[in-house]
Amino acid sequence: MPVVRSSEAVVHEIHGARFIAYANPLTGSKELCAWRGEIPPGTKAPVHTVNREEIFHLLVGELVLTLDGRAERIRAGDTVIVNPGTALGVENPTDHTALSWVTTSIGLEAVLADGTRITPPWAN
Repeated sequence: MPVVRSSEAVVHEIHGARFIAYANPLTGSKELCAWRGEIPPGTKAPVHTVNREEIFHLLVGELVLTLDGRAERIRAGDTVIVNPGTALGVENPTDHTALSWVTTSIGLEAVLADGTRITPPWAN
C-alpha cells in the first residue's frame, strides 16, 4: 500500500501559488493526481484551459473561480467540477491564504491565453 507522508510531498510554485503534490506516478498512482494548493491573498492566476477534468475542493478561505468567463465566489467546503476544455481562472481577493485540494487524471495540461502550454510536474 503506497503511503505518501507529508514530509515526502513535493512543493512547486507557479503564478504566485504553491502546489504540494501528494499523488502522481512518482508516488505510485496509476491514474490520478492530487495536490493541495495554497493561494495567497491577492493572487490572480492567469486564465488557462485544462485538458482533463479537475475536481477543485476549497478547504479553507474564499476564492473567485472563473469558468469560461463566468465568475463564481466559492467558500470553504464548496467543490467545483472543471470539465476538460474549460477556461479556468483563480483569484483570491481576500486578506487570507486559501487552501484547496485538487484531483485530476494523470496527463493534465493547461494552455494559457497566449497559447503557452504548461505541463505541471505535479500532475504527470
